[in-house]
Amino acid sequence: MITTINESGAVVNQQELPNDEVAILNYFFSMGKKHRAVVEATANWYWLSDLLNNNGIELVLAHAKYLKAISYAKVKTDKLDSQILANLLRIDMIPAAPQISPALRNRRDLMRARLKIVVKNTSCQNSIHRLMGKYNLTIPIISRLTVLNASQM
Repeated sequence: MITTINESGAVVNQQELPNDEVAILNYFFSMGKKHRAVVEATANWYWLSDLLNNNGIELVLAHAKYLKAISYAKVKTDKLDSQILANLLRIDMIPAAPQISPALRNRRDLMRARLKIVVKNTSCQNSIHRLMGKYNLTIPIISRLTVLNASQM
């Protein structure tokens, strides 16, 4: 859902669009003015940021956690969320999240994936140790559950 508002906050245009580059660019270019856009920081913002920035449309990435604190609503719909985001952008109240550069995205994503795997591994090891402790069993020192690093393989 995309909502465009004027300077006083009145809705000028609102459309539900597919995640399609041509449809999104047609929406913005049909408005005929310079635009600023806002989107919540989710897993899929990379392509939209690249698309809009490469076409002269400024994109503000909203920090979802802090945005929730500002715009808590009992009723949540895409239409309402879109209007709230547009109005918060209009009054410069979007809690911005950093937009990582395209050159660093792969490295960051790899590090995040590694961190998740390490956390899961530690959780599994702790679960096994707790289970063994319940039955007063110990794992011998030489066979402790550990993750092998590259030099040990």
